This record gives sequence, structure tokens and C-alpha cells, in this order.
Amino acid sequence: MSTSPAGPPPPADGLVSAARRNLRELAHGLSHASHPSTPLLAGAPKPWQRMLPYVVVLALTATFIPVTINVLTTQYDVPGALAGALGVAQAAPLLMLAHRPLQAWWIIFPADIAGALLVLARSTGPDALWPWTAPALIAYLFLLLALGLRENRRTVVGVWVVTAAAGAALHLIAPDRAADSALLLSILGAVVLVIGAAVRERGEATRRLAEQETISEAERAQRTLLEERTRIARELHDVVAHHMSVITVQADSAPYRISGLSEPAQEEFASIAAAARESLGEMRRLLSVLRSDGTEGDRAPQPGLDRLQQLVEATVRAGLPAELSLAAELGEVPPAVDLSAYRIVQEALANVVRHAPGARTQVSVRAAAGHLNVLVVNGPAPKPAAPLESAGTGHGLVGMRERVRLTGGTLDTGPLPDGGFRVAARMPLPPAMSPSAPPPSEDL
Repeated sequence: MSTSPAGPPPPADGLVSAARRNLRELAHGLSHASHPSTPLLAGAPKPWQRMLPYVVVLALTATFIPVTINVLTTQYDVPGALAGALGVAQAAPLLMLAHRPLQAWWIIFPADIAGALLVLARSTGPDALWPWTAPALIAYLFLLLALGLRENRRTVVGVWVVTAAAGAALHLIAPDRAADSALLLSILGAVVLVIGAAVRERGEATRRLAEQETISEAERAQRTLLEERTRIARELHDVVAHHMSVITVQADSAPYRISGLSEPAQEEFASIAAAARESLGEMRRLLSVLRSDGTEGDRAPQPGLDRLQQLVEATVRAGLPAELSLAAELGEVPPAVDLSAYRIVQEALANVVRHAPGARTQVSVRAAAGHLNVLVVNGPAPKPAAPLESAGTGHGLVGMRERVRLTGGTLDTGPLPDGGFRVAARMPLPPAMSPSAPPPSEDL
């Protein structure tokens, strides 16, 4: 006997399941706050802004407690002690609006219902509002505004539905009483909740946009740093490749230049040459990866301190009054320091042209105490210009920092009191390269 597969549930069952699920979500939203108990404007920059919510709720509480008691005793003929207790229950929780509005609602809403039932038992005039008194209605609107500013959409919708349902139920209890305040609270409450939710969502959108901009700025800075490191690696390839080529040639030619080498010594030189050639091959493969974007490397020799004079002269021809002070006896400078010093001066002059056009600039390169000191100082621009930025899509200060870090030196940059800017790099020189240090002895 064959059985047909079970089909989809009947539509009635699906509607019941959806209704139950929505009720559970509604109950959860009304019983669990959707935000931590941090006060409104807790992240404001100024102290008076952070204190403003507390001042407002204190003023509301101090206003509504006596007003509520007075209205209950004079318009609704409620005994003084009972009116005092009810006024405190309806207005004192307003102190919680700054940080826990949903918990305040759980106190004020039952107190308002109790007040409506109490007023129902009293004889009132035809103009008296019911079921919500005027102070209770206005205070409740402030409560709804605080909820709209703090809670999510599901919670505020649930609060409005429960409030409207309570007003309708009270009207059914006493249909002969005019329930104008119930309808008024439903309409005004919806408007206030929409305004509060719109302000909250706008604030959240602004906060998310600020966070995204921060992330984008960090990613942009990281990308700039990686691009500059790749650029430095491409430039240093020629420097390192030159030294490795020299090692290869010396190791290959050692058996012909040095007579009487033993067989193990010749094998050692051959091993050194082979390792150097393998290292050169690895470097070329690495460089091909760095140039995988299709860019072509610069085939000209990498510049150094010997080309600083040409660089400064070209800058002067571009309209920047620059002067170079280059020590006559720098000694032998390592290739990495030589290239880094040139690039630092180049980037510093480019920044002056870009951000302080026409400013008088001094370039100084000195060797002292085993270090190469590079100093570029410019005065204020003759006319206002864009401020110097240390982040962005360019390679200015980022490239300087990376080059100095590569050599193990230090970089000091910053504005001057007169409106100029200063770039000071200090890179170590090996003892054998320092002009003041004697050459080290070597044991052959």
C-alpha cells in the first residue's frame, strides 16, 4: 500500500506558527533592552553634553511629580496620600530615561493603568481626560521618545501596540466614558516613536559611516606602506645584486688568481660561487613577483649622494629657492644608506614644492659620530598652501620612515614655530665606513 508524501502544512497552521513566533519576538523585545545601560550622549566630547541627559530627566521628574499629584487631587478628587503615591509611581521612573528607558516603561505603564482604573472609580467632570490624565499622557510621550532613541524597531513597535491595546481595553471596560486621551496617545505616540527611531537610525548610520571611513583610512595607509616597501625592495635589488655578482666573480676567479690552492679550497670557492648564483636567481624571481603588476623597473643606476647637487639644481629651476650644504669628506657610504639619503632629500623637496611652494629651503648632509645626518628645513610658504599630510596615497613621509627604518636609523619630522617644516634623518654608518674611524684589521 503506497502512501503519498506529506505536503506543506495547511495555511492556517502556518499563520498560527507565524503569530506565535511574532508574539515570542515581541515579548522578548519588551523584556530585554537592545542596548547596554550606557547613558545618552555618553560619547559626547564635552562634559556639559554628557551631563545634559541627566539634567533633562531631573527637570522632568521634578516637574511631573507635583503636577501629577495636583491634577489627581483637584480634577479627579483622589485622596492626597493615594495621589502622592500614584504621582511618584508615574513620574519618578522618568529619572531612568537617560540609561534604562525600557525598565522605566515597565514601571510607568502599569502605574498609568492603575491610575486610569482609580480615576474610573471617581466621579469626574465631563471635560476630564480619560483613561490617561494630562500629566500622565505628556510624561508618557517623553518616555516613548527615549525608547525611540535607544531601542530597536521591534521593541518600539511592541510598546506602541501594547499601549494602544491597553487604551482600547480600558475603553471597552467603560464605553460610556470618552476615551479621547487613549486615541490621542496612540496617534502622538506613533509620531514620537517614529521621530525617535529616525534620529536613532540616523545616528547609527553616521557612526557606521565614521567607522567605515576609519577602516578605509587604515587600509589606505597600509596599502601605501606596502607600495612603498615594494618600491624600496625594487630599488635595493640593484644594490644587492651588484654585491652578489662581485662575490660570484671573485669566487669563480680565485683558483686562477691565487696559486697553490688545495683541492678542498677550490671546492669551497666553487660552492661559494654556486650559492651566490643561486641567491641571484632567487632575487630575480622575487623581483619578478614584485613587478607582477606589469610595471617595468628603472634600468638606470640607482642615485646616491653624488647626484644631490643635480637634484637641488633641478629643484631651483622649478622655482624653489633651495641651497645644498654637502660635506666634502663623507667617506665611503654604504649603498643602502647612500640611496636612502638621496630619496629622503628627494621626497622632502617634493613635499616643499607641493605644500609650501616658494619657501626657502636648506639641505644639509653631514657625517658625524658614525652617523650620516640628513637635514632638510624649509621656511613658511609665501602664500597659503595645503598642509603637509603624513597619510594618504602619496609616499612622502611614509617612504622616508621606511627607508630610515631599513638602515636602522631615526627620522624626526614636524612643523617649525615660524610655519616651516623640518625633516631630520640620522642613519648609522658601519665603523669601517665612518670617516673618523680607522679601518678594521683583517686576518687572512
